[in-house]
Amino acid sequence: MRRVFYRKLRGVFFYLGSMTRQGLEHLGGFSLLGFQAIKNSLTPPYYPSLLIAELDMMGVRSISVANLVALFTGMVMALQTSYAMALFGAKLYVGPVVALSMVRELGPVLTALLVGGRVGSGITAQLGSMKVTEQIDALRALGANYIKKLIVPKVMAALIVFPLLTILADLMGIFGGMIIAALQLDLDAIYYLNSVVRMLTFRDVFSGLGKTFVFGFLIVLIGCYFGLNTTGGTEGLGRATTSAVVAISITILIVDFFLTKLFLLL
Repeated sequence: MRRVFYRKLRGVFFYLGSMTRQGLEHLGGFSLLGFQAIKNSLTPPYYPSLLIAELDMMGVRSISVANLVALFTGMVMALQTSYAMALFGAKLYVGPVVALSMVRELGPVLTALLVGGRVGSGITAQLGSMKVTEQIDALRALGANYIKKLIVPKVMAALIVFPLLTILADLMGIFGGMIIAALQLDLDAIYYLNSVVRMLTFRDVFSGLGKTFVFGFLIVLIGCYFGLNTTGGTEGLGRATTSAVVAISITILIVDFFLTKLFLLL
């Protein structure tokens, strides 16, 4: 019995060691890819046509999804907070609560999760298919800088798109809260908007938008990393895409905690 116990315990430690080693390898590869992307983004040549194509893919095609979710999120926030605040006779403060929640937390995080899942999976599928069909190796053999053409435009587009989408999501969330405040709570829409403007500060807006740059950068790099490391043909491509979406969601939630803590200390 003791031998069996020690054998199982040793297997557990071997498994944990293997997982730790793989995690460190992924972290090292991801950090190296991020360094290469930043380095190549600071030096010419640039490819405006590729950047415009990425802006269309990431931003224009994601507006409807981000705005629709933000609208109903603001409406739900207004409904939930109104019932809680009615117990204290504070329904007049529904607007500031909805606005602060959307601007500081819900807008950036929901936009990153929804749009990030769509963008990250698309990037992984695109680069993964190129890796499986050996197009990446062909670019390397020809001496072409695939980082410059395939990754840098995506990173630059994400740094532009995610803040803009978050601003639209914040406005739609506040608008959704105003709809509920006017129709369900019998609050004046002008009073609602005035209370929102009075309560929101530059620090609130800055803390929310500051997160989006980090989210966008990480989303693109995670998608590119899993795409460039795809193996196993089409089956491996499916696994890589799924892993990228899961990794993006977990990373956003973890990084959001630390960013929130950082902005609260500023």
